[in-house]
Amino acid sequence: MENPMETSEVVQNDETPKSTTPVVSEEKIPDSSENSQKPKPPKAKKRKKPKDSTAPRVPLTGYVRYLNDRRESVRAANPNLSFAEITKMLASEWSNLPVDKKQQYLDAAEQDRERYTREYNAYKQTEAYKLFTQQQNEKKVKENKDKEEAVKVPTPVIAHSQPVINKDSQDMDFGNFDIPIFTEEFLDHNKTRDAELRQLRKVNTDYEQQNAILTKHIENMKSAITKLEAEILQQEKNNASLQQHLNHLRNTLTNGFGGVKLPGIKEVATLQNIDNYMTNLHSILLENSSHDTNLLQTVRDIVGKLEFNG
Repeated sequence: MENPMETSEVVQNDETPKSTTPVVSEEKIPDSSENSQKPKPPKAKKRKKPKDSTAPRVPLTGYVRYLNDRRESVRAANPNLSFAEITKMLASEWSNLPVDKKQQYLDAAEQDRERYTREYNAYKQTEAYKLFTQQQNEKKVKENKDKEEAVKVPTPVIAHSQPVINKDSQDMDFGNFDIPIFTEEFLDHNKTRDAELRQLRKVNTDYEQQNAILTKHIENMKSAITKLEAEILQQEKNNASLQQHLNHLRNTLTNGFGGVKLPGIKEVATLQNIDNYMTNLHSILLENSSHDTNLLQTVRDIVGKLEFNG
């Protein structure tokens, strides 16, 4: 007869048999179709350069000034043309505009640029400029901090195998922020940079045209100055020659009329008073008085003997 205690002990010590059925993981295996339909990242918005409302007004180029002057009249004459077609027509007019008319706009643009330079240098000393610069620096620091925090967010683990790309080799530095290559944000950024480069090239071309016109104007001014200097030198030589001839006439007249006294004046000719002496003599001779007959004959004799070439 079995002992009931032994039977109970055997049952307690017996181990429960383990199941050999494999346990299926509840983790969902990603479907390849879901990966292919993964939504694209949102298109990055174009960054606008912050505008300081307190800063001086930006100067306009000569080309833009011409467009502003002519756009309304061309639009009124061609109401069916679009804005782009009107701009194209004005650009053609600007290219064919005579140099003298184009120079008026270029001169006005140069004056406006000098005005902007003066006002901006003065504006940089104001508190408004310091406050605006401080706000932009704080905004830039905040943006960089937000981007660094976004990079630190852990990315979800993908079950299927894929090549691991090093972030340092994937990111490229553009200014003060990083943009991953081969993304829409990267392509949009390149488009923005290309547009800025085209605008800068156009501005550079306008400045080169202005510099060429100014250089030609400077050369013409130098030629005119050289010509005026030559004319002044020639005039000085002529004046010196005339002064020398005048001195010779004074000496000749003084020697000829040195012993002739004028009636009523009793004045003889000297080198100091020869101009006044000849004036008085001329007045006396014009009176044609009868008692001046001997004086007139004396003057004729003296003048006939004088040699004025010298």
